[in-house]
Amino acid sequence: MNNQSIVLFLMGPTAIGKSKLSLQIKKIFPKVELLSVDSKLVYQGLDIGTDKPTSKDLQKYGYRLVNIVKPQIIYSAIDFYKDATKEIKNILKFGKIPLLVGGTMLYFKILLNGFASLPPSNPDIRNYIYTNICFKKKKRLFDILKKIDPVYSKKIHMNDVKRVLRAVEIFFVSGGQSRSQLIQSVHKKLPYKIFQFGLIPHDKSVLYTNIVQRFHHMLDSGLEEEVRALYKQQDLNISLPSINSIGYKQMWLYIQNKYSYQDMINHTIKSTVKLVKHQLTWLKKWTNITYIYDNQKYLLIKKIQNILKNNF
Repeated sequence: MNNQSIVLFLMGPTAIGKSKLSLQIKKIFPKVELLSVDSKLVYQGLDIGTDKPTSKDLQKYGYRLVNIVKPQIIYSAIDFYKDATKEIKNILKFGKIPLLVGGTMLYFKILLNGFASLPPSNPDIRNYIYTNICFKKKKRLFDILKKIDPVYSKKIHMNDVKRVLRAVEIFFVSGGQSRSQLIQSVHKKLPYKIFQFGLIPHDKSVLYTNIVQRFHHMLDSGLEEEVRALYKQQDLNISLPSINSIGYKQMWLYIQNKYSYQDMINHTIKSTVKLVKHQLTWLKKWTNITYIYDNQKYLLIKKIQNILKNNF
């Protein structure tokens, strides 16, 4: 086996310390190249609320797929698949080893399994479309479908609101691709030998404490000022995935006087804990993965060392 067949995955929930660990790995193993698997780190200007590595670290360690699109863009799972597979090929081409790091489990899944299916449902976006764009009028909803997906609109009745709404939602979630286009698009899984590691908490209460402390650190570091700067941009709104992300959504609502300051804090922490539970549920069901407790990170260093020793 040669280095062109090796890819490393490092998954884990929010606030468990994946980014710091990945930088440590990069220092120890120079052949490793870091690639972010995070649906929010792709956005420019979303720095504090995403706990993004510093500009200095990004430049020093070459983290890929960070700061690649403006927050006005809807960056889809399909966009990630195309960007990630391209970056992986480039890394391997130069004799390096891709280390994919992040907590967006859907992104890892499509790299492992490939996909010809549609993106998962997003209740928030679906509700926003129906309530604020179509004003709960099924004819208006169907007219939108006819414009964005004329092929599918001929196969479905206007009164089938559930399916019509899902088709319109797909257009928004996928970044402007219709249901008909996606059905025809088949993406293959990665053709490499993949070593998967999951960073999990040795004590969930410690992780939840870290979540609270981390968010208060974000507030102290200027999260409100960062979101206010985004709020001033007229082409940004809370329906966009960038602004609708945890921390930014709640601060946006605070700026709009829809939340008190304390409500903003409480809702952000609650949403983050909910996200972590969701991420851990994904990890529990994962296959072909080696779990590493967050208080035994040195074991991951040893395992990577063994992988390199046995394959190079």
